[in-house]
Amino acid sequence: MDPTLHEWLNLLVRWLHVLAGIAWLGQTYLFNRLEGRLAQAARDAGGIEPIWLVHSGGFYIVHKDKSPAHLPAKLHWFKWESALTWASGFLLLLIVYYEGGLLTSDPDVGFARAAAVGLGALVLATALYNGLCRSPLGRSESGFAVVGFALLVALAFGLTRVLSGRAAFIHVAAVMGTIMVGNVWGFILPTQRLMIAAIGRGERLAPDLEDQAMLRTKHNTYLSVPLVFLMLSNHFPTVSYGHSWNWAMLGVFLLLGFGAAHVMRRL
Repeated sequence: MDPTLHEWLNLLVRWLHVLAGIAWLGQTYLFNRLEGRLAQAARDAGGIEPIWLVHSGGFYIVHKDKSPAHLPAKLHWFKWESALTWASGFLLLLIVYYEGGLLTSDPDVGFARAAAVGLGALVLATALYNGLCRSPLGRSESGFAVVGFALLVALAFGLTRVLSGRAAFIHVAAVMGTIMVGNVWGFILPTQRLMIAAIGRGERLAPDLEDQAMLRTKHNTYLSVPLVFLMLSNHFPTVSYGHSWNWAMLGVFLLLGFGAAHVMRRL
């Protein structure tokens, strides 16, 4: 590809990716914070209680209704932000690493093998995550967190044996982003459609589906912060992908990100 065209594509797709990510993660954290505030208001009042927000010269009154008597003519959905973030991120991955020649630094590995490992990791890790969520381990938040962290570090270790350090870091981030968008389109949105259909029949959605949808949303908030950390790490090679123990440093970044997400959820 012409170098100038490559640079333009890199810049424009990166810009789109950042903008879409801001929109997606912003609304994800907004709704998670609303959940916490509404739950606290309900506990304080001993029942359902709205919360008041102030922004942009106005007041917003928010309350949560799990089984309204009727639905309005128009419901506002939040879904395309996640799809656009993932699509632009995947395109950027192809531009920078697969077309840009940064996928592997070992000439003995070869492009085909490195590409198979990199793209295969996205598919297999997502399938493993969904299996763990449906297993008994998925009912233990602490157990799931420990196992999930260990698997991500193990993935980083394996990828650094085949891909360049920089490519390994960004592929772990891509795995996390793929899991997140899979949560939205594969579980959260279908659950919302089932909830709407149940209300139309005068019923309420099964509590286990509600719990799973909330769990997947919670996972997304915890994954998003270390994901951004890994995206930024390529600007700091000494302490990240260029480190002799780069896979262990990735584990440090994950812990820092998970800790920051934990604090952000409680602000």
